[in-house]
Parts: sequence; structure tokens; C-alpha cells
Amino acid sequence: MANETKNIKDMTFREAMDELNKTVTLLEGDTLELEESLEKYKFGVELLAHLKGELNNAQVQVEELMGKIEAEDMSDEKRDTTLS
Repeated sequence: MANETKNIKDMTFREAMDELNKTVTLLEGDTLELEESLEKYKFGVELLAHLKGELNNAQVQVEELMGKIEAEDMSDEKRDTTLS
């Protein structure tokens, strides 16, 4: 399990989602011993935290880009583009 936890930061978003889905499926399957279930649950929580962080980072980037677009739109409005 420590090996899985160590590699979470190196996973792409899609890889982490796949791992989380596998973990949830295992936990829902009711085939694990209590100790294994706890380890998988902890791993799932770490995956979820990683995924939320990635989503937050993406949101910040989108908001920054949207701010640049809005700033460009405002500067375009101030320009006189008439041919008079």
C-alpha cells in the first residue's frame, strides 16, 4: 500500500480516477478483510484528495485565462476602430 500512496502524485488525473474506481469497486464487493478494507479506504481518500487538488488547480488556470480574455475585451472596447 505504501507503494501505491507514494505514486499518487505521479498519476495523471485519469489514472487516479481509474484507481479510485477500482478501489471503490473492491470496497463495494465485500470480499476484503477488515484490515484490507481500511487500507483501501485510506488509499481512496488519498486519491480523492489528489483529484480534488488537480481539479482546483485546473479551475484556477481557467479563471486566470478567463480574466485575460475579459481584460482583452475591455481594452478592445476602449480602442477607437472607426475610420472617421
